[in-house]
Amino acid sequence: MNNVSWYGAVAYTDWLSQETGKNYRLPTEAEWEYAARAGSDTKWSFGNNEKELDRYAWYSKNSDGKVHPVGKKEANPWGLYDVHGNLWEWVSDWYDEEYYTKSSKSNPQGAEKGSFRVFRGGSWSNSPENVRSAYRFRDDPAGRFSLVGFRLARTM
Repeated sequence: MNNVSWYGAVAYTDWLSQETGKNYRLPTEAEWEYAARAGSDTKWSFGNNEKELDRYAWYSKNSDGKVHPVGKKEANPWGLYDVHGNLWEWVSDWYDEEYYTKSSKSNPQGAEKGSFRVFRGGSWSNSPENVRSAYRFRDDPAGRFSLVGFRLARTM
């Protein structure tokens, strides 16, 4: 799903939680990156070789200027599809440019307040640099963007 605001994504997780009796939510930024990296410390979950990116991501060089169905590229080592490119993904965190320089290194929960929310992963219109595991961006949580969607997390 794309063209959804952060508020819309949260409303969906709340609705799904009520419908299923399970606790769905947006992942924290740290959870998102941990899952996207899949145990790696490289630019992308599969390594540092940009020539391999076509196998894993829809991005500016191969997307034909549009979003694609999930799962048409290879998954990361933990079986997650489209963590690099295709659509940016909202996460639960407020944006604070300096947050990670002053936060706990173990499972940081994000800034307590801010004006913008974070999204991760890059989109079909981005360069290889912007679809790296560590790249982050932010925007107004009320904004609806054709390049932004979301991924669910579930708390057991």
